[in-house]
Amino acid sequence: MSDTESKPATQPLYIRVNPRDNVAIVVNRGGLPAGSRFGDGTMLVEAVPEAHKVALNDIGGGEPVLRYGVVIGYAKRAIARGSWVHEALLAAPDAPALDQCPLATSVPEPLPRLNGDTFMGYCNADGSVGTKNILGISTTVQCVAATVAYAVKRIKAELLPKYPNVDDVVAVTHHYGCGVAIDAPGAVIPIRTLRNLALNPNFGGEILLVSLGCEKLQPARMIPAGALPVLEQEPSVSVLQDATNGFGEMVADIMTKAEARLQMLNLRHRVPCPAAELIVGLQCGGSDAFSGVTANPAVGFAADLLVRAGATVMFSEVTEVRDAAHLITARAATPEIAKDFIREMAWYDNYLAVGGADRQANPSPGNKQGGLTNVVEKAMGSVAKSGTTALMGVVSPGERATQKGLLFAATPASDFVCGTLQLAAGMNVHVFTTGRGTPYGLSIVPVIKVATNSGLAERWHDLIDVDAGRIATAQATVEEVGWEIFSLILEVASGSRKTWADQWGLHNEFVLFNPGPVT
Repeated sequence: MSDTESKPATQPLYIRVNPRDNVAIVVNRGGLPAGSRFGDGTMLVEAVPEAHKVALNDIGGGEPVLRYGVVIGYAKRAIARGSWVHEALLAAPDAPALDQCPLATSVPEPLPRLNGDTFMGYCNADGSVGTKNILGISTTVQCVAATVAYAVKRIKAELLPKYPNVDDVVAVTHHYGCGVAIDAPGAVIPIRTLRNLALNPNFGGEILLVSLGCEKLQPARMIPAGALPVLEQEPSVSVLQDATNGFGEMVADIMTKAEARLQMLNLRHRVPCPAAELIVGLQCGGSDAFSGVTANPAVGFAADLLVRAGATVMFSEVTEVRDAAHLITARAATPEIAKDFIREMAWYDNYLAVGGADRQANPSPGNKQGGLTNVVEKAMGSVAKSGTTALMGVVSPGERATQKGLLFAATPASDFVCGTLQLAAGMNVHVFTTGRGTPYGLSIVPVIKVATNSGLAERWHDLIDVDAGRIATAQATVEEVGWEIFSLILEVASGSRKTWADQWGLHNEFVLFNPGPVT
């Protein structure tokens, strides 16, 4: 794969992913100065930062630049061997034409079944399994957020200590519910997202909903009455405008209803569950050029192990998959699944076009500083998280996953929106790869942070759970780190080990995807 084998760390090192590639990324921490010479004789004609690309041979103007064995751009001018290949030198290729994507033409053969792996989880009445035991207090409108936050603070201080089997109390607050075109086609996405967030397996089916009373998103629209569990003495909805004795009555009503549900949740205990009950969401954030050769392939190997164990694995982020659409449709289990995937890609293409943008708006300044030239290169590294198994289904934004195996959950690439939509899909464990670093976390599920480079893992030793950077320096293989991630997923799902995000209580807000108009 690279020029890294059997070489001391002080030697100039690069990683070349595919034999066809005419560029490689610099491994050495801090980058390399001009004059550095690699083992194959390539000498840098200028300094190249860590994780950035170096030309392995002369590339003529207009000629393709290849990484991952695919064209990531075309040289705007001649590039000499040993030069730094960066954004300013490349013109991005067009995205694959969706109407020409192959449909289930290269369906992978099923991998051998992996039996016997279990975790200690919470069984729910609907057949789902939780990895935490949390009281979720859902809301219909942003107007009630401050009141619910006040009530939750008191619930945690005054009630939660009485119920030791309950892990936490979480307010599902958001910026939706009123001042929106509630009947617009796009409104279906935030509404079903909120509904399915309330049904996340880690809430144990104990729904508590707080409404203002006059909002457009009425409780019965968010969660139809038939889906609400009815306790004999405590209904599932607290309506603040029904209070006749001020703020104190509002808070007391929320607390009374919350305690009834805490009593039910406290009866729950962890029991052995097969790994097949895991629903694992995969995501990138603060990616760099190492993402596609270290962390993401290792996560992809872990994803294959999970699929072999019968679990559900979701990869997401439409704009970070769009340039690999033809690769994903080819490995779809059926032509119908491939068409479902294309449908989501086409919808998002149109959504971006209406907003005056395209997929090239995706790479952030940090991505580029980390060596990623454009969204094409980013996409090729991003899809490595999906592993090698067949695509078994597609989940539209806000929908709940119903299939086992590898799924594509259609979400924006925004970390917070993607995480929220994966939670709505039923995710009970999150795996998040990062090269630039982010303290991102979620309150509902454990978030396992995987660093793409060892420098980040060392600097952020108390935020990163797995160092995949060891792959770049041949200290570990993709397979070894993949098994490490798989084992860690089982541990954190069992509650026997905490992720750093959970240890510090780093929990980002829920962020809805609302493509509909605001009135």
